[in-house]
Amino acid sequence: MADGVLLTTAPAALTLVFLLFFGAAHGQLQMGFYSDSCPGAEDIVTAAVQEAAASDATILPALVRLQFHDCFVRGCDASVLITSAGNAAEVNNNKHQGLRGLDVVDRAKAELEEQCPGVVSCADIIALASRDAIAMQTNGPSIEVPTGRRDGLSSNVRDADVLPDVSDSIQVLRSKFAASGLNDRDLVLLTAAHTIGTTACFFVKDRLYSYPLPGGRTGSDPSIPAAFLSELKARCAPGDFNTRVPLDRGSQGTFDDSILRNIRAGLVPIASDAALEASNATGALVGAYLGAASSSFSQDFVAAMIKMGTIGAITGDAGEIRDECSAFNTN
Repeated sequence: MADGVLLTTAPAALTLVFLLFFGAAHGQLQMGFYSDSCPGAEDIVTAAVQEAAASDATILPALVRLQFHDCFVRGCDASVLITSAGNAAEVNNNKHQGLRGLDVVDRAKAELEEQCPGVVSCADIIALASRDAIAMQTNGPSIEVPTGRRDGLSSNVRDADVLPDVSDSIQVLRSKFAASGLNDRDLVLLTAAHTIGTTACFFVKDRLYSYPLPGGRTGSDPSIPAAFLSELKARCAPGDFNTRVPLDRGSQGTFDDSILRNIRAGLVPIASDAALEASNATGALVGAYLGAASSSFSQDFVAAMIKMGTIGAITGDAGEIRDECSAFNTN
């Protein structure tokens, strides 16, 4: 997986997005929040991501997933990073199964504490690491991420029950996204983040072997094209939960609209991706990005990522700046 290039200027249309969502006043997210208090903050995060990707390129899509899992539960407050001796923290919820990249955030935080103690939040590190992970993909777009988030003061295992599940119907997915202030377009675009990365057979097995069929029977999801079903079964044998399959068949290492083409053709392994075709609203958006709106796909994806990064963001004097990302401050 080749490294992308971080550009220095965002598309002009995104400037309006920044102004609408963030403004520039104290207590709000803003571009260059650390330019005075910790000028090298963003470079330190980038270096940590580059170092991790040099030894394991699969960490890049994992960091994007980490941001989604953080922001979708209680907002973008780094609550997903908290650990608990009693397994009572948010990260212990089964919906976070397979979550990775927490160690990359921890390493960046340790370096930041050396350079600028008590300044840079763990929530911002997650957002910046996700930005870098996307830009380092082949054809990955640059995202100018506003910062100024603070870290949350709560993390409970049941909080993560709100996360979308791979078996959710399109109605449930739309409802869960709407509850976080995200619309159908955001649902389609954020699902398109699956243009990179893989998934474990654990998240595919029910579609292959336990799908509910008429008469109380179970079997394979009849919506999966026969040739693709055979392909998936060859990769994910019964009882194999750990083998990984591409989320974007034939293009998992490149940021592009191939994921939408595969969704339209039924060639995606997880049910929640395929579900976009089950609604006229989301299906029409998939079609639009494969047609008249194709030129705006990358830019709209960037806007959706920025929007997601604002969900429930804590700013101003609320929350805290953690000393360590895995634990609340004691003072």
